[in-house]
Amino acid sequence: MNDISALCVFCGSRPGNDPTHAQTAQELGKAIAVRKIRLIYGGGRIGLMGIVANTVFQHGGQVTGVIPEFLMNLEVGNDQVGDLIITESMHTRKAKMFELSDAIVILPGGLGTLDEAFEIITWKQLLQHDKPIALVDVNSYWGPFIKLVNSIVEGGFAHEKVKELFTVVDGVNGTFSALENALKPDQAVLTSHL
Repeated sequence: MNDISALCVFCGSRPGNDPTHAQTAQELGKAIAVRKIRLIYGGGRIGLMGIVANTVFQHGGQVTGVIPEFLMNLEVGNDQVGDLIITESMHTRKAKMFELSDAIVILPGGLGTLDEAFEIITWKQLLQHDKPIALVDVNSYWGPFIKLVNSIVEGGFAHEKVKELFTVVDGVNGTFSALENALKPDQAVLTSHL
């Protein structure tokens, strides 16, 4: 995929204990802005998502946040950078973020980020999209996730090619080439168990 005009970034609403996570979020934000790619993100002003959005905005980039109304009511919405779309639920938030983007990058995060990662990868397994997905594996954060996916395959619950549904990179530098060179999903990821 060569033409990425809008990039969805899923990431934590907390910065994490390791300062490398915040540094990576800043690096990604700058890289997005430099490439003149619109950021699509969770709409929050806190955690890694706030860092990515603020960095894109500070470097002259375009930002679209998507946040459910209940989180906006908790005053975590970031209406200071770019556009903000308010949705009815978490489900409609994910669907809108997906709809607006050409590719997905996933930074470290909590349960919500894991939910987003599994759902977007599952949609690809079900051949509902072929958008590239990259996991930025800062300090081996995604190691347990990768181990779990391998275990799912080894246990006979998924086809070997589900491992090709996403690319793991160890930093921002490899992210955009991984997105550009991502494989299309093989039909076997869906049809092998039907």
